[in-house]
Amino acid sequence: MTVRSAIVLAAGEGKRLRPLTEHRPKPMLPAATEPILAHVFDSLIAAGITELTVVVGYGRNRVQSYFGPTYRDIPVTYVTQEKQLGSGHALAAAESTVTGPSLVVNGDQLVDRRIVEDVVEAHGEADDAAATIGVIQHGTVAEYGGVLLENGDSADSSRPVAEIVENPRDDRSYLLNAGVYALEERAFDIVRSANPRSGEHSIVDGLDALINGGEPVRGVLSEGIWIDATYPWDLLEVADALLESGERVESTTASSARIHESATIRGPVVIADDCVVGPGAVVGPNVCLGENVTVGSNVVCEHSVVDADTRIGPNATLVDCVTGRGVRVGAGSTVVGGPGDVHVGDRIHRNEELGALIADRVRDEGGVTYAPGTIVGSNAVIGSGTTVRGTIDSETEVRS
Repeated sequence: MTVRSAIVLAAGEGKRLRPLTEHRPKPMLPAATEPILAHVFDSLIAAGITELTVVVGYGRNRVQSYFGPTYRDIPVTYVTQEKQLGSGHALAAAESTVTGPSLVVNGDQLVDRRIVEDVVEAHGEADDAAATIGVIQHGTVAEYGGVLLENGDSADSSRPVAEIVENPRDDRSYLLNAGVYALEERAFDIVRSANPRSGEHSIVDGLDALINGGEPVRGVLSEGIWIDATYPWDLLEVADALLESGERVESTTASSARIHESATIRGPVVIADDCVVGPGAVVGPNVCLGENVTVGSNVVCEHSVVDADTRIGPNATLVDCVTGRGVRVGAGSTVVGGPGDVHVGDRIHRNEELGALIADRVRDEGGVTYAPGTIVGSNAVIGSGTTVRGTIDSETEVRS
């Protein structure tokens, strides 16, 4: 049976992306200049999905107010997961909204249409499959989920799943579970009733129960793009993937943007509605400017994701930079670029390609220097002439 409905899991916060997720959930963070969730919706619609159910939780008002009851003329139904008790629990919350086979996808990971199309096609061709899983070749399977397919014709991209393992630690040749599933109605009961671990219900445990119960589960190997923005610097990788893929190979500048005749735009870039780029500024390559961003005169901005309503003062330099919304970067301030050591929670991540993360509504008074790997929390004030490094907490004022 053809799959026409999809359940999108978008209830999580994304704690390792703080401080960006202090005021909005991870699915609403920018992939280039649009929310990650919008790209997920686009991939589903391109694959023929005509009904969307979205499981929301943390920051649900942000999701619902942005997308409303329809997206690109496709109806959107919202279901609230009051407590984040795992992906299986989220799936159970949405089960009553769909009939027949359904796709289940994560709404906080960039997954392109090829993976979705491959899963839909493979599931339609496998008459007996209770579930079909999208898998890809990936170098960091241990951080996510691994899938082993049964031996068969190497030219056959779709084969039965032999084993599915969360965070595998052995040295077997796992494929990465891309978090795109096609489930028949009979699979929902088994996935929902799988025994929880550490108080959470996991879709992976449910799929494992399907396999152990003798239900046919297939995996389809795709060459589509999959990226999980786990940490702030991953938003740069997400933007790079979109800019350099077939979706946005060339520069895209909104018709309402105003680019001074003496400014230089070095593609690929995305410049959204109502942006202003001042005289002598150099923007790009690999830069995404969200709506209503102002780039002052003689600014240099390279390899950066600058979110909506941000102002970059004259003579400032931003390299390998991620900003939140409503940031004010003062005149002559400098983000020198990565690599740098970044503190996230109780871990230090070495040599990450992050010049600085400057969160929502930070005010930089000018002449500030950001050491590589700096994270500045939301609503902080950085005094003029200051050099900052490490992590600056939200609501903090820093003076030299």
